[in-house]
Amino acid sequence: MKRREFIKKAGVGAAAVAASAIAAPSVIAQKTYNWKMVTTWPPNLPVLQTGTERFAQRVKDATGGRINIQVYAGGELVPPLSTFDAVSDGTVECGSGAAYYWAGKTPACQWFSAVPFGLNAQGNNAWFYSGGGLKLWEEVYAPFNVVPRPQGNTGVQMGGWFRKEMNTIGDFNGLKMRIPGLGGKVIAGAGGTVVLLAGGEIFTSLERGVLDATEWVGPMHDLRMGFYKAAPYYYYPGWHEPGTTLEVIFNKKAYESLPKDLQVILDAVAMETNLWSLSEFESGNGAALQELITKHKVNLKQFPADMMDELRKLAKEVLEEEANKDPLARKVHDAFKKFKAQVGVWGTVSENAYYNVIADKFSLKG
Repeated sequence: MKRREFIKKAGVGAAAVAASAIAAPSVIAQKTYNWKMVTTWPPNLPVLQTGTERFAQRVKDATGGRINIQVYAGGELVPPLSTFDAVSDGTVECGSGAAYYWAGKTPACQWFSAVPFGLNAQGNNAWFYSGGGLKLWEEVYAPFNVVPRPQGNTGVQMGGWFRKEMNTIGDFNGLKMRIPGLGGKVIAGAGGTVVLLAGGEIFTSLERGVLDATEWVGPMHDLRMGFYKAAPYYYYPGWHEPGTTLEVIFNKKAYESLPKDLQVILDAVAMETNLWSLSEFESGNGAALQELITKHKVNLKQFPADMMDELRKLAKEVLEEEANKDPLARKVHDAFKKFKAQVGVWGTVSENAYYNVIADKFSLKG
């Protein structure tokens, strides 16, 4: 009896050891990936840079530490506008910025950040996730060995800060304005002089008259930059950037080297960050606008309707010119235009109709 009991216990022990031996390799095989991420954003810039750092932390948490991303703000590892190149050539595994920064590489990329009189944040997300926009974006970036994902959205931006009142389209003639992307090309078409400056140089240039006007983002960031001290007129709406998409980009080799579950996690966290950033902007912009109006007595003004009509015409011309630069840009533009028309019909009887009904319930006087 004792002999049988000993053999039984020994068998159980051997089975446990065998089970541990079988399970051990699966634990050991959990490879850890240590990545670097560079951005176009200044250190500590709310939502943009801090959102990228949040993205890295969320990826670490979601993967149980299997992916660790060290984030570097613009200029800390590479110059801000070298972000795309650093990801493309594999110097780093990922980066964050906005697609219109890379217009010099391919004009088609501009449609994936902001299009004048284009889609708002809700429309852009519908295009990317459900309307084929992301597939086109991947196609545009593929020759550069880069995989893009939407990682944020500013929502509708403000029209900008001006040192003088803007009454007609002719007021843009000779106006020196800091404005990037396709919107800048429209301003140039109206006779303005487009000036490209880093964020840290804008206030001083505006204060000294080197600039006559500037756009930035929206009330939350504009308040922080103190533009109200240098330009008395704050115009809306942000026709040039009605829903600017921010991106996270991955080196294709690095991304495809990951197990499928980690790729899915990166995609999911990018989508979550996209929603989080838009929520932050919507909440923060509302509070900041109230402060600008009530505390700082900002002259909040709407662009005249006639001016908007002229700018819209110019925007159509600019978009066609950019689309004609290469076949891929034409393909993206045509797809974007078709989707905009599709959602526009629905938006007319949904969002637009609703806001028209409740418009008289809100005051812009604080």
